[in-house]
Amino acid sequence: MHIGTTEILDTFAEAFGARFTRLIITAADNYWLDAALHAITGYGTSVIGCDAEVGVERRLPPEESPDGRPAAAVLLFAFTAEAVGKAAQHRVGQCILTCPSTACFNGLFDTAESYSLGKYLRYFGDGFETKESRISHSASRGIPAPGAVASQPPLDTRTFWYIPVMDGEFRVEATAGVAKGVAGGNILPQAANQTAGLAAVRRAAAAIAQLPGVIASFPGGVCRSGSKVGSKYKALHASTADAFCPTLRTEVESELVPGATSAYEIVIDGVDQASVAKAMRAAIEAAAGDGIIAIGAGNYGGKLGKHPIRLQELFA
Repeated sequence: MHIGTTEILDTFAEAFGARFTRLIITAADNYWLDAALHAITGYGTSVIGCDAEVGVERRLPPEESPDGRPAAAVLLFAFTAEAVGKAAQHRVGQCILTCPSTACFNGLFDTAESYSLGKYLRYFGDGFETKESRISHSASRGIPAPGAVASQPPLDTRTFWYIPVMDGEFRVEATAGVAKGVAGGNILPQAANQTAGLAAVRRAAAAIAQLPGVIASFPGGVCRSGSKVGSKYKALHASTADAFCPTLRTEVESELVPGATSAYEIVIDGVDQASVAKAMRAAIEAAAGDGIIAIGAGNYGGKLGKHPIRLQELFA
């Protein structure tokens, strides 16, 4: 199968089940919203070494903002609900509570699992914190969300903690939801040269960023250090994907197609398999073109994940 001159390899991405939470961050203006988003998503690329895989799902238009201010939705993924909750607590405490003018809202409702958010962070208030429903904007505004993410109920039916800080109060929802998602969807563009490869993955990352319910958590949405399970070093759970390293072509069983001198991986996490598959297709369509010889995906023969997503079937 080809898209133009780019071959779509007959292979599959091996995605796996994960838990995720969705937080809505608001701030006084886009400068401080950007600052908060950069902080909370930092060091959130892969659960191989991070507490969670974190990314901005999308910016929200004014009519979807809980308090009418600039707002964005952030997704955090980990293997268990406990790990998701712990990562969210620490990241909100360190990155959102500290950022001037911000507030933090739950963006995931009607879920079987939840965790303490404001109820955990409130202790920073040292006894001066208060718990109540206090509405400064439209109490009836709901926030539509994609896939398995339910719309938000009115604010006056929810519980918030107000923690005194040096520019007023930090408002944070008492609890937040956790749901089952899918992580590890991926594509692997193989390029004739680095310049073509970089241009292709930038196009792909931009296409993913337009879609709801998904994130690509690596820098700029792209990973150059794809990994395999295991290592000759016993202490490591993962190591370099040597089959895709051009400098190791003559030393290992290479999976690079003839003519490819550069490969990148785009890893996608989403609220469900359908959202991940849609993002993979959009990324493939955007990446295909001049200089991209083939697009494949990373898998482990079906041994790691229960959600195989075949590339060619995305276009059936």
